[in-house]
Amino acid sequence: MKKKSILIVAGETSGDLQASHLVKSLLSKNPHLKIFGIGGKRMEAAGVEIIHDIVELAVVGFIEVIRHLATFKKILAELSMLLETRRPDLVILVDYPGFNLRFARLAKEKNIPVVYYISPQIWAWGKNRIAEIKKYVDKMIVIFGFEEELYKEAGVKVSFVGHPFLDIVRPSWKKEETLKHLHLNHHSLRVSLLPGSRKKEIERHLPVMLSSCEKIKLVLPEVEFILSRCKELDRAIYKRIISRSKIKPHSLENRPYEIMDISDLVILSSGSATLETAIMQKPMVIIYKTSFITWLLAKNMIKIPDIGLVNVVAGKRIVPELTQFRVRAENISKEVLEILNDEDRQENIKKGLRQVKQKLGECGATERACHIILKLLD
Repeated sequence: MKKKSILIVAGETSGDLQASHLVKSLLSKNPHLKIFGIGGKRMEAAGVEIIHDIVELAVVGFIEVIRHLATFKKILAELSMLLETRRPDLVILVDYPGFNLRFARLAKEKNIPVVYYISPQIWAWGKNRIAEIKKYVDKMIVIFGFEEELYKEAGVKVSFVGHPFLDIVRPSWKKEETLKHLHLNHHSLRVSLLPGSRKKEIERHLPVMLSSCEKIKLVLPEVEFILSRCKELDRAIYKRIISRSKIKPHSLENRPYEIMDISDLVILSSGSATLETAIMQKPMVIIYKTSFITWLLAKNMIKIPDIGLVNVVAGKRIVPELTQFRVRAENISKEVLEILNDEDRQENIKKGLRQVKQKLGECGATERACHIILKLLD
């Protein structure tokens, strides 16, 4: 009997993480599955045969995407060929809608079932994509409860499994270990910096983060700063930016939960990390800056008042957001200092974060998603 095979596509670091956990779960229940596709180091370690590394797809912004169109077209053509030559039993798409929805169409044209795990953010960009999803996706597996209602209303087959972060967001080290590793004082005030997982995000966010740290240090001389570095990115990117700053933060590579765990506040790039920080129950200031043209286009397309996922899930702004022209050192430092100097505000933020965590559902999301997928393979 022919062994079942799955073609899986994740285009970003966050997708690589979620897909790796899903793959581990699938292979633990069916070790004979053959899983291949696009991903990163985590998916490869989980057992995926990597056809293309996510580094080739990890671009953000309209202009950046246009510059890489030839690469995207080439990869799409290669994946389309694999649909013919290797004929997978199922395609699993993880987030990354610009690329994945195009690929979903190709898979459906070849009568290969498509599962979408972690929905495109249709609630942010408007509902235009729902008709496309209904046409090309056989099963949508969502991680936010409010997404389930949107898809049900549109007649899309959908299941809400809860957020997988509830299972994985926890530090591997004890606080004492992290403090010792970083040579930090147990009683120091600590602010962590998570500038993002892409090269462009680091280049746009880290310099202004460090400038804001200089201003914070003038008011709170005892504060310590910790930088979360992404292992997949060249260290030289960080070194070049830090060399121009008076602030020389402590740093750890691929240890965001350990860093959050010892922090009093987190300054971070908008994205899935805001939910991870919420689960860790840490006050935060969210920033995001992109190219001017990307910002201009997004400004006219985004249909919701907040972009930080933690605020979206809360249904209101519970932590500060600074975007584009407001991403300035004086604005960031002002927000940080106001939170650090106001215990009542800190407690109100933590109360809001507890409510967000409750809205994310229950633990076991990946196992529930795995069960749905295996039933489709039968």
